[in-house]
Parts: sequence; structure tokens; C-alpha cells
Amino acid sequence: MADTIYASATARGRAGVAVIRVSGPESFAISRLLTGAALKPRLASLRNIMWQGEHLDQGLVLGFLAEASFTGEEVVEFQIHGGLAVVNAVLRAIGETGLARMAEPGEFTRRALDNGMLDLTQVEGLADLIDAETESQRKQALRVLSGGIGKKVDQWRSQLIRAAALIEATIDFADEDVPVDVTPEVREILTTLAGQLQQEAASVSAAERIREGFEVAIIGPPNAGKSTLLNRLAGREAAITSEIAGTTRDVIEVRMDLSGLAVTLLDTAGLRESEDPVEREGIRRAVQRAEAADLRLFLGVVDQGIAIRDGDITLNGKADLGADGPGLAVSGLTGEGVDSLLREITARLSEKVAGAGIMVRERHRSALQQGSRTIGNVLNMLNHGFLPEIVAEELRQVLRSLDSLVGRVDVEELLGEIFSSFCIGK
Repeated sequence: MADTIYASATARGRAGVAVIRVSGPESFAISRLLTGAALKPRLASLRNIMWQGEHLDQGLVLGFLAEASFTGEEVVEFQIHGGLAVVNAVLRAIGETGLARMAEPGEFTRRALDNGMLDLTQVEGLADLIDAETESQRKQALRVLSGGIGKKVDQWRSQLIRAAALIEATIDFADEDVPVDVTPEVREILTTLAGQLQQEAASVSAAERIREGFEVAIIGPPNAGKSTLLNRLAGREAAITSEIAGTTRDVIEVRMDLSGLAVTLLDTAGLRESEDPVEREGIRRAVQRAEAADLRLFLGVVDQGIAIRDGDITLNGKADLGADGPGLAVSGLTGEGVDSLLREITARLSEKVAGAGIMVRERHRSALQQGSRTIGNVLNMLNHGFLPEIVAEELRQVLRSLDSLVGRVDVEELLGEIFSSFCIGK
């Protein structure tokens, strides 16, 4: 039998309300000890919370039976006043009952996984939902948390099981005449499935950009107005500006939300030949980050070997001075053209995520690609008349690849990393 665990489910600090969660077989017993009465499941009740004759607080107490709780165990939640002293007093009282121990990071969610209330992708979606900073990230995480990946995997599994059943039939009737050649149907099922896996794997990159955010680098020669433009885009003085060339020595990052997309703007060192070793290092870092960026804003003429890629934006800076030239006219000093620039950045990044699917992590792509490769092996075996026993074993490997997506197999090494990102009360 699992231990009963407890923790604050809300952030530490002063607040109007705090929630303390208890999960495990002794949850209802702890509630009875602290409130003096039995708790009716799924019925919120206002209770005085007492311990050893001392009145600790008054709050709402809710109980959930195992089949209706987040963790798949009996759960009690104390919704109390959010003062630090109140929270500490109730946590201390729960510990002093001797019926529960403090939860470890992510332990409530781990129990939900172990008890079949969530699959592994839903756990990942929950972590992403907690970390979501933008509307796009929230929507994407909610799709994953809602079980969208599991539903898709179940559809794929049913197709694989159908193909495997047909192959198994040829094994079972090896000494008899099978009335129908199953190979065409198996081939059709697997060809369709391989295409679906490949398509989904190809969409992971776009989904990852939504989840992790884009990087947009402002690059150009010294004194082109890069830092001034960054400050204007950020709406604050994020970078030092100066008439002295080479002021920016390191990459300055500013996080923004552009129409629901998470974007990190990069102000980089001015690109030029320099004898200063510190400035040279800054230029090296600027080139490195510019090459890795999702989108580059070219402000002025760049002659340091950075080629303009499709989708990059060329800017005619210092538009307030009336300078002519190719590209979008902007002025970080006056703000001229900045709104148009933001719309253009948003449009180009939106194009990059237009094909985003529901798979959002590198491990998802890896499992999809492995499954697709193994299906290719199976199709090759069918073409060359391999024994059905060997084909059936390869199909089982495809099933393992799909099952690893949702946490049915081969994921133990991932769990420590995933759950360590959760707070204590989640």
C-alpha cells in the first residue's frame, strides 16, 4: 500500500487562498482528525481546522474517492487562508498526525501516471501547461494534456493490431490453405500508417518552436541602431545605447509575447573586424547565435559571412534621418515602422508553425521515426517473402515504439527528469 503524502499545491507566499493536498489511504482519516468530523466525498464543507486543541484556521475541505481524484487515490484538499503562518501550521499538523509524509517533487502527478489517470504525454502536457507563458503555448499544452496524443496512438495501434492479426493468421494456419492472401491488405495498412507517422514526425519541429519559443536576432554593423531598436521593440531600456562603436559586447536577450507566440529578441555585437579580444569574442557569439536563430533582422550592410536566408527581414534603419535604401524603413529612436516590423515578424513566425502537429518533443519524433523505419523493414520483408514469424516480430517492435510514446514501455529513465521539473505540490 502506498504512503499517504501531503504538500501545498499553491505557490509559497502571501495569498488570499492556499490549497493543501493530501493523497493516499489515510487522507480521510487525517481530515477527520483535523476537523473532528467525517468528510463526505465531492462535497465541499466549511470546517474549523483544529489540532491538539488549537484552532488553526477555518476553510473549505473537499474529499475525492480514488476513482474520481487526480492521483487515482483518495484525496483531500484543504482550501485555507493563504498567509504563510497559516499554511505552515496546517502542514505541521498534518505531519504530526503520523499518518502522512511530505510529498516529493512531482509525486502527485507520478501517482496519477502509475494509477492510469494520465499517460506519459499527458504528464508532459501538464508540465508544459504550468510553464506556459503565451496563448499558443497554453492551447498546445492543453491539447496534449487532454489526451490527444494517446487517442492518436490508440488509432495507430488498432491498425497495427489488425495487420499483426492477419500475419498471425498465416502462422496459425501454416499447415492449411489460407483462403485469402493477406499480404495486400497488410501492405496497404502499413503503407498508410508509415505515411501518417512520417507526417507527424515532420511536424514536431514547428510544435517545438511553439513550446520552446522562437529566437529573433538583430544583426548588423556597429552603430546601426540595433540596441535602440531592441529597446523600442521591448518597450524598455534593455540594452545600453551609445554613439561609441562596439558598446554591445555580449548577446542581450529580451523575452516577448507576439500574438501568442513566445519570442526571444537577441541584440548582438556589431559585426566588424576588431583587434579587441573582448569585442572579437562578442562578434563570434553574435555570429553563432545569428546562425542558430529562427529569424534574423538585418539592420544595415553585413559583410561578415552571414548570408540572408529565405524569410529573413532586411531593414533600412534610422528612418528618422531620412535614409534611403532597400528593406523596411524603421527607426528605433522614434518608433517609425516598428508596428509594421512587429506585424511582419509575427507573420513570418506564424508561417513556421502553421504545420505544427500534436507531438511536441524530440522523444516523440524519435519514437515516430523509429516506428516508421521499422514499418519500412516490414514492407521490405513482405516484398521478399520473409517468414511470417519474422514479420510478426517486427510488427511488435513498431507497437513498442508507439507504446513508448504514451509511457507503456521503456520510459523509466525519463521519469526522473520529467517529474523533477514539477513543484512539490504537483
